[in-house]
Amino acid sequence: MRGLLACATLARRAAAGASSGARVRHLAGAAEAVEAELKKTALYDFHVANGGKMVPFAGWSMPIQYKDSIMESTVNCRTNGSLFDVAHMCGLSLKGPGAIPFLESLVIADVAGLKDGTGTLTVFTNEKGGAIDDSVITKVTDQHIYLVVNAGCRDKDLAHIGDHMEAFNKKGGDVKWHIHDERSLLALQGPLAAPTLQLLTKEDLSKMYFSDFKMIDINGSECFLTRTGYTGEDGFEISVPSENAVDLAKAILEKSEGKVRLTGLGARDSLRLEAGLCLYGNDMEQHITPVEAGLSWAIGKRRRAEGGFLGADVILKQLQEGPKIRRVGMITQGPPARSHSELVSSSGENIGEVTSGGFSPCLKKNIAMGYVKSGLHKAGTEFKVVVRGKSYDAVVTKMPFVPTKYYKPS
Repeated sequence: MRGLLACATLARRAAAGASSGARVRHLAGAAEAVEAELKKTALYDFHVANGGKMVPFAGWSMPIQYKDSIMESTVNCRTNGSLFDVAHMCGLSLKGPGAIPFLESLVIADVAGLKDGTGTLTVFTNEKGGAIDDSVITKVTDQHIYLVVNAGCRDKDLAHIGDHMEAFNKKGGDVKWHIHDERSLLALQGPLAAPTLQLLTKEDLSKMYFSDFKMIDINGSECFLTRTGYTGEDGFEISVPSENAVDLAKAILEKSEGKVRLTGLGARDSLRLEAGLCLYGNDMEQHITPVEAGLSWAIGKRRRAEGGFLGADVILKQLQEGPKIRRVGMITQGPPARSHSELVSSSGENIGEVTSGGFSPCLKKNIAMGYVKSGLHKAGTEFKVVVRGKSYDAVVTKMPFVPTKYYKPS
């Protein structure tokens, strides 16, 4: 919630030294100034009309929650379903005969090895093997790759991809890109996702499995549909022309007879934490490698043998020798541990830190993710977490915390 923190900081500065009456005016003015600078998705007015509490996030005005609590909406996603506006994220297509070799120079995935119409999670790496961003990429065809990058990383990602594309093409490569700013992205997640969406398309969704991609008609609009998500539940991400986004959102909510609810960033964060999924900027940074982050599975067998991506020497060495730190899940006692909470041994030695943490609405206990020294990463390992200056028990546990329900062939 860096945008939220920035807003609060701006307001505090505006209020410094002011009288109480002037302070209120300064606060209101600062908030209005921040709001005016924020980008808005095609669903902004729809969120406000439905009681969305809007907050700054990655340069956008986004709903953090609606009329129900974050706990209620988290549980409803797992029992019924949730509809998220994720149009602040950046979708783009790489096209041309050089699309695959170009992308493979920047990411750890075996893109060439994907079947047409399937995708995978991957990581953009830097020269030191650190993560620039994580992304879901889809091989539409041998000459068309569709991918989505995080909102907060958009500017640096596009600069990074653009610079390398220019160099690639100067050496005789042939790849072009299109940034899909004309489209909006909706995420439909939960047990009712598939049966609800099936009412809006003639495509047989039972034949689409986790990570599959299709371009199909949904509610009268030509959509990019990927069976994926960020909650651990079965579901879809739907790229829809922005002029049709509100109509599609309304249709989904209506077809579910109110069981699928509009859901904000607050529940989205608790859902992804319960699923043990990384949040870039918290659990992944430019100094953390995919191996340290527990994403070695995303490095294709051929890529392990050939390398050829930025930072491959560092990453392949870690695969052979093991990393010095590892991402773990943990159950904690006391108040919920938050990002940057220190992890210490029984003797008080620093052994790592929490990167994400909170109370799990579904498990009714505190859960967290963080990094510890290798050797302390095995399930059952006990240590302490420091919250507000006091130490509380913590124990490493396997992730995901809540079982995933991705739709795969039986």
